[in-house]
Amino acid sequence: MLEFLRNWREKRILRHSPYTDTDWQQALSRLPLLDQLNKDELDSLKRLATLFLHDKSLEGAGDLVVTTELKLVIALQACLPILNLGLDWYEGWVSVVIYPAGFTPVHTEIDEVGVVHEVRSPLSGESWERGPVVLSAEDSMGGGIVDGHNLVIHEFAHKLDMQNGVANGMPPLHRGMSAPQWSKAFSAAYADLQNRIAHGKSVSIDHYAATAPAEFFAVLSEVFFEQPRVVQQTYPAVYQQLTEFYRQNPLNV
Repeated sequence: MLEFLRNWREKRILRHSPYTDTDWQQALSRLPLLDQLNKDELDSLKRLATLFLHDKSLEGAGDLVVTTELKLVIALQACLPILNLGLDWYEGWVSVVIYPAGFTPVHTEIDEVGVVHEVRSPLSGESWERGPVVLSAEDSMGGGIVDGHNLVIHEFAHKLDMQNGVANGMPPLHRGMSAPQWSKAFSAAYADLQNRIAHGKSVSIDHYAATAPAEFFAVLSEVFFEQPRVVQQTYPAVYQQLTEFYRQNPLNV
């Protein structure tokens, strides 16, 4: 009965979608990243994006007007990682807060002697456990250019990672996946990247990936969808784990 009601609800949402073919084409024209998808995959992605926009609240910060184009561009990128996983992977939170460009949040940190400090760090995106995803509209609109960087995928990879607690680089794995194999692949690659950077070696992966295991997973997820061959050639074991987790293989096109 619950599955029946869920299917009925989704069909009703899709049937009453406010988005026109022109809206979709305008958004897709900004996202050459999605050119790799076949028609069935693209139709599935548009369906997921429609449901995503129905369930989530996209809110402009300050005086930002959240246009239909901005909504669809963000939703399509956000739903690419869950194309074969489903919208349930984004349960537990509602809001996407969008700034016009970068923003500077204030975080409280306690130093080694117990003194509390307010730290301001300029960012283009942020994800909170059980809280909102915060994005820069400027970076989100330019994220579909295939250059190995994608803010939306990065922040939503954090959301996937947080499905089993604080982001640590290991999201909840599917039945049949091996946690030891995941840990072995990612730990070795993370250590290798840190070593390469420390010794001034050239790397084709953003150095930010070496700052924490959670950032390594998020950055490698960006590259996996944008420039999959870079991951496959640099860290083949990680690439295999990502194909199993995302249930996608971007090189099979």
